[in-house]
Amino acid sequence: MTPKLALLSLAALGVGTIAALAAAQALPSPAKSAPKPALQPIAPQAASGGYPFYMPMQGLRRPAVRMVVKCDASRAAGREVFAGAGRDSTGGRVEGGFEIVYEAKDRTGAPCVYPFSPWLPQVVGSLNGTQYLLRSSIPGQQVTFRTADPWASFTLRLFDFGRQRVHFEMADIAMEFPGAIQSKGALHIEAFDGMRPGLFTAVIRRTKIFGGKNALFVPSGQTMLYVEDSEFAGNVGTNVDQEHTTYINGVLVSHLRNSTWRGQRGWSNQASGHQLKDKAYLRVYENVTLTNTPNGAAPSAMPLADLSAFGFTWANGLHIKRLAPAQAPRDALVDLRSEIVYGPPGTYPWNVMVSPAWRMPPAPLGALDRVYLSVFFNTSVESFRSEPYVFALRPQGTGLVPGSTTVDGNDLTTRAQQRMVSLAFGTTGRFTRAYGPQGWTFADPQLPPQAAWVSDRDAFIRHALGLIGY
Repeated sequence: MTPKLALLSLAALGVGTIAALAAAQALPSPAKSAPKPALQPIAPQAASGGYPFYMPMQGLRRPAVRMVVKCDASRAAGREVFAGAGRDSTGGRVEGGFEIVYEAKDRTGAPCVYPFSPWLPQVVGSLNGTQYLLRSSIPGQQVTFRTADPWASFTLRLFDFGRQRVHFEMADIAMEFPGAIQSKGALHIEAFDGMRPGLFTAVIRRTKIFGGKNALFVPSGQTMLYVEDSEFAGNVGTNVDQEHTTYINGVLVSHLRNSTWRGQRGWSNQASGHQLKDKAYLRVYENVTLTNTPNGAAPSAMPLADLSAFGFTWANGLHIKRLAPAQAPRDALVDLRSEIVYGPPGTYPWNVMVSPAWRMPPAPLGALDRVYLSVFFNTSVESFRSEPYVFALRPQGTGLVPGSTTVDGNDLTTRAQQRMVSLAFGTTGRFTRAYGPQGWTFADPQLPPQAAWVSDRDAFIRHALGLIGY
């Protein structure tokens, strides 16, 4: 058995403790026509079925309930038909975690298409160490759920998990919910009221998601999200200025690999939403494509990525493709914003407002270990126009608007007061400059030797999480 098949076989057991990782492998160098960056990124590759090194997977137990959904019988009934004990045996309530396996093929050998949105049991009882696993019966062979139901959604609800350790995983599942204008997310992962040392991890592999007000919606919480080899094809919500292809709220980590975001629903007279709205504390993007391909209307005019300026971003191989919208497009393609506080003050290592205790040192590149930092390697840009700039780093403010989470005074602060830096190496494509005019930003800088850690993905992650005690 090959190492990759061995990992997949372990994953099929539903045990979230796979620790084997493939040997380190450097990503390809940029094209010869690109300017040589001062640093080359170091990003070891994890085998499919493994987990990021920082994600603690020990202590999880095998799900107490395992259900297998039959393809042909389910299609005939218009709902899940289980092999053996199923929904009726549980009373619709499960304690101790569950694994639901969907038959991958019908009787003819064709990929199974289930003509309904899925049922998930209600979670009850103790959550500590529990796993909630959804997968195809054949690793690598997607099953599809397809329906025009306006409420269609995969929704996992975990409330008050507190200090408990919980894991969710979905693999080889496609969702096609073109009428789901009511559901918050076609995949809606709700995990609320966690507190350290409690942790919720969510892993999504080889999925394709279309539908919902947001194709993927992850509320704020003590959450680590890992996505690989997946496609988010767009949303169908009707409030196109406030809904997005993916909305990741204030979580601990979002790590996205080898995946594509497209199809944000636009409108002719509104700027519309973003392909990727991500307010995690730590964001890691590897070989991620963002494109404002329209979904039944004009392409969105907004930046394709709306990220929090508070916290840390490490990206390598970000591909951005912008089509012409009906409105004048917003200038930035990647917007690092500080207008909204998405987590409590304890989420961050330093004040998210300007503070008299901080002034940027004369040599900012020598102080990268003391600032909120975003680093972008090998970003490529395709656009209908020559973009004025790719990245924008918006300024910090002075305080909160009373009674709200909106940051005030962003236009009143000085550059010296900012505690955020952004770096870009090897950016290519149709644009005039890498950065907009605001903030401490540097394109292809020569860094001092003590700052070389920013090129190493794992060292960067350890730095960001170490600042808050992980």
